[in-house]
Amino acid sequence: MTVLIDSWVWIEYWKGGDLGEEAARYVEGDEEAIVSTINIAEVYFWVSRYYNQRTADEKLRTIEKRAHVIPLEKDVATEAARIRLKEKLALADSLVLATARSATAKVVTGDSDLKHIRDVIFLEKSDSRSST
Repeated sequence: MTVLIDSWVWIEYWKGGDLGEEAARYVEGDEEAIVSTINIAEVYFWVSRYYNQRTADEKLRTIEKRAHVIPLEKDVATEAARIRLKEKLALADSLVLATARSATAKVVTGDSDLKHIRDVIFLEKSDSRSST
């Protein structure tokens, strides 16, 4: 299976959040992994904001070692617009989802906006899983 490791997962992994161990299963996993250039922008911004540009450069190299970066192409952009209209998602989420679908990948995320979208592996606390 191919997975698109969403920005949310990278950030959760690096900050050691509640779902850091679950995120690690994908960041450190054996699945074929991809990321969108949108993910690169989101992660680079977050790391630069909370740490510094040097650390952001290091994290970018880590992402590039683990995952193949998929550039934003016209067909993916137009599909993202269709997804945005249909699913009522933010533009960045639509672009990430369109990128994953173009590569026949599942999006791995904990972003609640994507929780009920097909082609998404949603990470959540085990306590929450038992109630849904």
